[in-house]
Amino acid sequence: MTGQSAPKGVYAAVSTPVTASFAPDLPRFLDHCRWLLKNGCDGLAPLGTTGEANSLHPDDRIRLLQAMNGAGLPMDRVIVGTGSPSLLEAVRLSVSALDSGADKLLMLPPFYYKEVNEEGLFRFFAGVIERIRSERPERKPRIFLYHIPQMSMVPITLPLVTRLRAEFPGVIVGMKDSGGDFEYTRTFIDAFDGFEAFSGSETLAAATLDAGGWGCISATTNVSAPVVADRLTATDLEVRARLDAEIFRIRSIIAGCHTVSGTKAVLARLKRDSAWARTLPPNVEPPDETVDRLMAELGACREFHRHFGDAP
Repeated sequence: MTGQSAPKGVYAAVSTPVTASFAPDLPRFLDHCRWLLKNGCDGLAPLGTTGEANSLHPDDRIRLLQAMNGAGLPMDRVIVGTGSPSLLEAVRLSVSALDSGADKLLMLPPFYYKEVNEEGLFRFFAGVIERIRSERPERKPRIFLYHIPQMSMVPITLPLVTRLRAEFPGVIVGMKDSGGDFEYTRTFIDAFDGFEAFSGSETLAAATLDAGGWGCISATTNVSAPVVADRLTATDLEVRARLDAEIFRIRSIIAGCHTVSGTKAVLARLKRDSAWARTLPPNVEPPDETVDRLMAELGACREFHRHFGDAP
């Protein structure tokens, strides 16, 4: 286990194709991971919100990680979602990630009970860390806390992170901030030297990097990754402004449908593979006419068309 920092830049919160029996479709998933790494992604973040991880059986989550490792994917460029409202399940998933060669773990707060105070959250994360250490004392997890209060209703706060970092030096190394407030992200970047903070939106990737953070982990970079990569390497101010507008437009079009099912619907069209559109309940596939409109709007985006041509 290397314990290396996550590469900076563009990460996809990887969508999980599923079979008719609601299990991960591993061949399609692995092919998509390879495609992302060849088309603008610096890293991968499987088994998060976009990956519908909390709708998957824990055994299937573990099987997916084992398949990634077995396929030779670069696990040092992977941040694995191992969150669960169950402390012991979060430990099991985290240990399995470590065993699969991934030391970077993305953890949700326990998201069922809403009236949880900082002490309760501290005990939860501390319990996870202590049990991981007990089960795998030779491994050093690098934990990213997942701030997504619009879904979890339980925020990740600066006092909580400060306390956890003091108690467990070198373990709480960063966060994914999907709250949509860049100033909130900046607070953590400013508070902790070298804090590996990712925005949950590619529209804030450049600003996050400029502020000293790490980039973005986003659902819609399953589609927009090559455009975002172009933006992060662009030096001309006019080009940057044009790409910023395109990135915002692409994300808005997909998210305007539904971030999870809309991303999958677009991938199904781009890959000419209808199986990709299948979602896990309670997510629902959008109707064909909605996807037709989505693809027409995306096709009118210059950068989308440049990378993908005339998508069906």
